[in-house]
Amino acid sequence: MAVYFQKREIVVPGQLLAEGRYRPSYGTYADREGKVFSAVVGLAELRGNTVKVVALEGVYTPREGDLVIGKITQVVGNNWRVDIGGPYGASLHANNALRRPYKDDISYYMDIGDVIVAEVSTFDRVTGPFLSMKGRGLRKLEGGMILHVSPAKVPRIIGRRGSMINMIKDTLGIQTVVAQNGRIWVRAKNIPTIRLAIKAFRMIEDQAHTSNLTDRVKNMLEEELANLEDETENEEDNEEEKMEDNEE
Repeated sequence: MAVYFQKREIVVPGQLLAEGRYRPSYGTYADREGKVFSAVVGLAELRGNTVKVVALEGVYTPREGDLVIGKITQVVGNNWRVDIGGPYGASLHANNALRRPYKDDISYYMDIGDVIVAEVSTFDRVTGPFLSMKGRGLRKLEGGMILHVSPAKVPRIIGRRGSMINMIKDTLGIQTVVAQNGRIWVRAKNIPTIRLAIKAFRMIEDQAHTSNLTDRVKNMLEEELANLEDETENEEDNEEEKMEDNEE
């Protein structure tokens, strides 16, 4: 048994990663001799005896169980057509989103332009993915904004066991949904906080291949929040001075 890469080394397609009793996972493949190769450009990782490569770039390809954020583009009979990015349009049947009985005109519940968070229930490359909204947290999204990132960077944005995204939510006090198709929904109390969230997500996207990223993102956010507080205090002081001048 042998491994031919360092932890989180950047590898390229066709590069030999390991041979022996190792199992290929995402971003890898094995030949008949049991040699594991990279299928994409990305960061190589070894977990136990499983080898995977986290792609640095790539178009979203649906998988069953994926959480996705999509926009409704058509209402046809009892189906909604949903744009989830990538080459495949998705379908959502009313039975997989609503409780019976429901109105004949399902646009009463969700219409063109509405944004939803759903789960890929089934997928094949002929009919495309089918979605479900019957699950915890699956719903129509109200307010907020949608940010687009590379789907390949989503695991880094979420972090191991949710460490990165939970840190951002706790630090900024925002509501957010990070979906596997590279779309992030963010809702915050004010515009400056949304801008900080966007800055954090872009920083992760640009530096996904680096180490200690969670700490650096947290430090950046804390510094920016302190600057915002100073600016707010200065504005309040200026307003008080103006009021005093007017009274005189």
